[in-house]
Amino acid sequence: MSTRSSENKIILIKRKTRLEELVVRYNTIQQAQFYIERLGADFSDYISEDFHYRKAVESAVIELGAVGRVQLLERQHVPNFIFGDQDTVVVLGPDGLVANTLKYLHEQPLIGVNPDPQRWDGVLLPFTVKDLRHLVPEVFRGQRQVREVTLAKAQLNDGQSLYGVNDLFVGRKTHVSARYQVELNGVAEQQSSSGIIISTGMGSTGWLKSVLAGAVGIARSAAQLQTAGAAAGGARAANVAEAAGIEQRLPWDHPNLYFTVREPFPSRTTSAGLVFGQISSRAPLKITSQMPEDGVIFSDGVESDFLEFNSGVEATITLGEKRGRLVV
Repeated sequence: MSTRSSENKIILIKRKTRLEELVVRYNTIQQAQFYIERLGADFSDYISEDFHYRKAVESAVIELGAVGRVQLLERQHVPNFIFGDQDTVVVLGPDGLVANTLKYLHEQPLIGVNPDPQRWDGVLLPFTVKDLRHLVPEVFRGQRQVREVTLAKAQLNDGQSLYGVNDLFVGRKTHVSARYQVELNGVAEQQSSSGIIISTGMGSTGWLKSVLAGAVGIARSAAQLQTAGAAAGGARAANVAEAAGIEQRLPWDHPNLYFTVREPFPSRTTSAGLVFGQISSRAPLKITSQMPEDGVIFSDGVESDFLEFNSGVEATITLGEKRGRLVV
C-alpha cells in the first residue's frame, strides 16, 4: 500500500538571484561585473549569494525527492500555476517570497526554508534545507503545527480580485495624486492622496508601522513648534496608534485589517477625515476610482502583479475568505 508521502506532490518554489537578474539585463557575467564594480559595489557578494542559493536549491531537490514527487517552480510562474488541493508547498526564501506565494494558495501548507541563514534573518523561514527530509513526512501526516494567516482581499465590481498577505496598495501606478471616493460604515468621503495602504496582522510591522511612525513623529515635532494646545493635540494623535495597539506586533491571524491614507490633501472638493481605521468582516472598506488612467491595486510590494483601478471601478476591501497556513 502506498504512503501519503509518495502520493502527494511537493512544489518547490525558487526565485532568480540578483546575479541571474543582472545577467538577464547585461547578457553576461563579465558585463554585469563591469557594471557593478564601476559603481563601486562588491561584485563578490553577488557571486556568493548566487552560489549559496543554487546549492540550497540542489540540496532541497535531493532531500524532497527522498520523500515525495518534486516539481520545481520559478517565482514568476506562481500567479498562473494551479496548485492541487493536496500539494505541499516549499519556498526557498527570502521572506518576501513566502508572502508573495502564500496569497496564491488555497490553504495548502507552506514550509518556509532559509537558503542562507548567514544572509537572511528569516522571520518566515524557520527551517533549513537539512530539516526537509524529516519535516515534510510529518506535514503529510498532519503532525506539524500550522499558524494561520489572515489575508486581505480586494474584490472589484467587474469580478476580479486580489489577495494580500502583508498589505494592499490602492492608488496611482506612478504614486502621484490619486482621486477616489472612500466609504466606511456608511460614511463616504472624496479624497486626493498618494494612495491607501491596507495592512494585515502579518503586515503590521511593515508598511503600516512605517506610515504610523512617520505620522506620529510629524505630530510630535509639529507640537513642539506650536502652542501648548497644539502640543496636546499632537500627543492625542500619537496616542491613536498606541491605543490601537499598532506599535506592537499583531498576531498573524488578527481578525481585522487597518487602512491608512498616505498624504491626504484637503481642498474645496476633497477631505481628509477618513484617513485611518479598522476593517472587519462586517465593516468593509469601499473605494471607487476617479482616476482616468494608471489606477492600480497591488499587494505585498509586487507592482508587476496588479489590478487596473480606473474611473468607475469599485473595490471592496475586506478579509479574505481563505487563510494562509504556515508550517512552524
